[in-house]
Amino acid sequence: MTSEIIIDAQEKEISIALLEDKNLVEYQTEPRSASFSVGNVYIAKVKKLMPGLNACFVDLGYERDAFLHYLDLGSQFNSYDKYLKQVQSDRKRLFPFSKATKLPDIKKDNSIQNTLSVGQEVLVQIVKEPISTKGPRLTGELSFAGRYLVLIPFSNQVSVSSKIKSGEERARLKQLIHSIKPQNCGVIVRTVAEGKRVAELDAELKILNKRWEAAITKVQKTQKRPQLIYEETGRTIALLRDLFNSSFENIYVNDNEVFNEVKNYIGLIAPEKESIVKMYSGSVPIFDNFNVTKQIKSSFGKTINYKHGAYLIIEHTEALHVVDVNSGNRTRSESGQEANALDVNLGAADELARQLRLRDMGGIIVIDFIDMHLAEDRQLLYERMCKNMQKDRARHNILPLSKFGLMQITRQRVRPAMDVNVEETCPTCFGKGKIRSSVLFTEQLESKIDRLVNKIGIKKFFLHVHPYVAAYINKGLISIKRKWQFKYGFGVHVIPSQKLAFLQYEFFDDQKQFIDMQEEIETK
Repeated sequence: MTSEIIIDAQEKEISIALLEDKNLVEYQTEPRSASFSVGNVYIAKVKKLMPGLNACFVDLGYERDAFLHYLDLGSQFNSYDKYLKQVQSDRKRLFPFSKATKLPDIKKDNSIQNTLSVGQEVLVQIVKEPISTKGPRLTGELSFAGRYLVLIPFSNQVSVSSKIKSGEERARLKQLIHSIKPQNCGVIVRTVAEGKRVAELDAELKILNKRWEAAITKVQKTQKRPQLIYEETGRTIALLRDLFNSSFENIYVNDNEVFNEVKNYIGLIAPEKESIVKMYSGSVPIFDNFNVTKQIKSSFGKTINYKHGAYLIIEHTEALHVVDVNSGNRTRSESGQEANALDVNLGAADELARQLRLRDMGGIIVIDFIDMHLAEDRQLLYERMCKNMQKDRARHNILPLSKFGLMQITRQRVRPAMDVNVEETCPTCFGKGKIRSSVLFTEQLESKIDRLVNKIGIKKFFLHVHPYVAAYINKGLISIKRKWQFKYGFGVHVIPSQKLAFLQYEFFDDQKQFIDMQEEIETK
């Protein structure tokens, strides 16, 4: 299996697509101005205690207050609280963390009102982004994740990933980490650390320790509350940190700043793979060039088609996700109904495992498969689903088919499920239902070009249109595009873009900055 990452960095958002054997399996998009990010650490104030829930709401400085349960305070909360007071008692000299006192663990059966008070300052980390009407979920047990290791202040434990099976290797890593870890810190050894040399692990441990020290220094130096004291790396680097392995062949980026960031990171964690990071400079949008746009449009929405006419219907509710499997207009197997149902269900299991990763669906997922009568067929379907989900990084649990033919899956929910609207709103009528004659569309475009060149003074630009419209504009020896170039200069470029609707258009300057030329008056 070969893997590729395609990164589309636009002015307002960054989209990341992970391809396995050219098939889209993970897709993430986030605005560059995103308020919350899993892993960010804040010094914040308790805003409201909720004794009935044994929890509190914490002000992070955003519209929605964050939720912190007593059991999420972490066993070392008393140690954090005392050290926080020591750090803030002297604004000139930082109290050394190596001298911090490790206090007894907090009691699990205690209550929030006996531990916290309104207005109290606490160190917290986001573990779950806002979902639906809920604010972000917090923890008081801080962790700083790297490629090979996770540093946990005020913990003395060294844990090794259960996916490292060799007893000899587990013992080696434990002994090694115990010899190099900072005082008052615990460490989790990640799966990719297997076989790594002490120098590599020690270098990363020092980097993680510096991040913790920098966060505490920010607490000491600033008086503003709430305050972001540690910002997790961007989604791009976080995805690479968790996913990157030897099967990666290419990482394509269309933005210089992100390209340098990714190249530097890959050069740090895998210098021999630095050459796989490539700058994409083609005129066609990067997602169109690698067939990502088409896969996004066919993989999201309510109805998902897969092999031989069968399809899934995916519905999202507040409490759970429901999936219905349909055979559609598929021709029946010569082997009979049972063989036909098994084949459709196995195909659905393959597609559904991909959909869970792609949409990042979390919580409870209930799948209504086509009824099967043979116990061995139901067991085969369950085993197929378990095998397909092995590639999923999110924690999950799968139950065998119930007597009603339903399969239940729980999957870790960290951020809202990805829901891309694949239906296209008419860009030319703005929902009014009436547009100018479509044969006048090219004349409308020419008037925009004339205004750009002769009134605004932009001589070089890129006009993005639907591929069918681009083919019409480019057709013939003396095409419409050629006529425009003779009239307005050879800075006129026409680019086909699959993400645009049929009569939609977008203008970009030579710096790839969007130029808004759309006017609602065009439809009148």
